[in-house]
Amino acid sequence: MSPAQLCSWLLIPAALAGLLYLLAPILTPFVVGALLAYLADPLADRLESWKLGRTVAVTIVFALLILIVTLVLLILVPALERQVSRFLADLPRYLGWIRDSLVPWLESWLGVDVAEYGISDVIELVRRDWGRTGGIAAAVAGSITRSGAAILGWLMNALLVPVVTFYLLRDWDRLVVGIADLLPRRILPTAARLARESDEVLGAFLRGQLSVMVVLGIIYSVGLGLVGLNTAMVIGMVAGLISFIPYLGTFVGVVFGVLAALVQFHDLWHVGLVLAVFVIGQMLEGMILTPLLVGDRIGLHPVTVIFAVMVGGHLFGFLGILLALPLASVLMVLVRHAHELYKASAWYA
Repeated sequence: MSPAQLCSWLLIPAALAGLLYLLAPILTPFVVGALLAYLADPLADRLESWKLGRTVAVTIVFALLILIVTLVLLILVPALERQVSRFLADLPRYLGWIRDSLVPWLESWLGVDVAEYGISDVIELVRRDWGRTGGIAAAVAGSITRSGAAILGWLMNALLVPVVTFYLLRDWDRLVVGIADLLPRRILPTAARLARESDEVLGAFLRGQLSVMVVLGIIYSVGLGLVGLNTAMVIGMVAGLISFIPYLGTFVGVVFGVLAALVQFHDLWHVGLVLAVFVIGQMLEGMILTPLLVGDRIGLHPVTVIFAVMVGGHLFGFLGILLALPLASVLMVLVRHAHELYKASAWYA
């Protein structure tokens, strides 16, 4: 490949990245819809193999998606709201423990004065606003009703996601065939092989890692609930859902779980039980969940995962976080292919 050809090929991803940066504010519902369509396509293909038409199969899958999302919202949102409200009601007791126990211990250990930086004022403000809004749903509704533009944007995104998902899922196979038809015939075999490898990696990550996150959230929530923590579901689900970043979910869960146990029970026995919950969760993830649900096809180093998420969030915000790991997975396949070409080249020899 000549330098001119190499530059022309490098300009394509650069132009796409620039376009993505410019359109990031409006692309989120389309990206979410595309991810949902990609996740649901194998199920639609399975229904098609049972002699159902594509539109009928997609309609069934789409109805199942809506049913699952509705049930999750109906079950989780009220439970989370109750636990967050309980947590905010217990904030004075938490503050008292921090002031009377944690701060003196830090002062004696560090040998310096530890200021509270007005934490009581901040907590009182949060409690007052929470009580005024009346919970999660009211807080969200209150925030989006402050601006007509915010209402319109929220409604457009809410309506676009299912619409985009339905049409992309219905036409998914035709889109794939159309993209393949546009490729030059001489690179089609290589492109098809890379596409298959990328699909394996993306499928392993999106379907497998999502399953691991949900199962871990359930394990942590149930375990912390058996320990007796008042905020078991909040801590457990947050720790599980951010576990796609290596060690972050465990770190956050341990920190908040230990603090909640110390404040609520004032003993080390329950702290040990909290630590045991996360140790068991990590063992189950490493020995059973990840090998079973994800496998070893992703191959992203933990540092690469953290770096990709941070870069995506910094450049493109929430859209970048959504795209970071899928793009990193595909990029890993391309880098592996480039490495094979390099090792087989005369330059390397």
